[in-house]
Amino acid sequence: MDRPVTLAAVIGAHGVKGEVRLKLFTDDLKPYSTLDAAGRALTLKSVRPGSNGAVARFAEIETRDAAEALRGTPLTVPRSALPALDDGEYYHVDLIGLPCIVDGAAIGTAVAVENFGAGDIIEIEKADGKRLMVPIAVAVTVEADRLLIDPDFID
Repeated sequence: MDRPVTLAAVIGAHGVKGEVRLKLFTDDLKPYSTLDAAGRALTLKSVRPGSNGAVARFAEIETRDAAEALRGTPLTVPRSALPALDDGEYYHVDLIGLPCIVDGAAIGTAVAVENFGAGDIIEIEKADGKRLMVPIAVAVTVEADRLLIDPDFID
């Protein structure tokens, strides 16, 4: 699937000429000339560091009111627009929705990937609706179509 991947979110207007303040979920927006904003294509003209994220200018946004109207809008690209990865690397979006397997039996589905500073953690929703978190680096083997979970990390 070519799922949309959120690279940033508009957190408000900046100045009076249509620039927007962004919360970034990537290191660099510059490689992406066009971003989707809730079904609307925006052409990136410039991006620079700003307080709490970045400040960007889009060709289609020319006023503060137009910039303010984008507040809360996620900016996405198709998964296929992301750079290729080396072996052993993954994008969080590729893990979400994968079945989680322990000793050959499915225990649930990956619903989120978090990072609180010590490494990526996969959040698994079990069939009964309960959730658990498992550190990826020490307890998960990532395969193309599933996640193998070390049974020592399951309660």
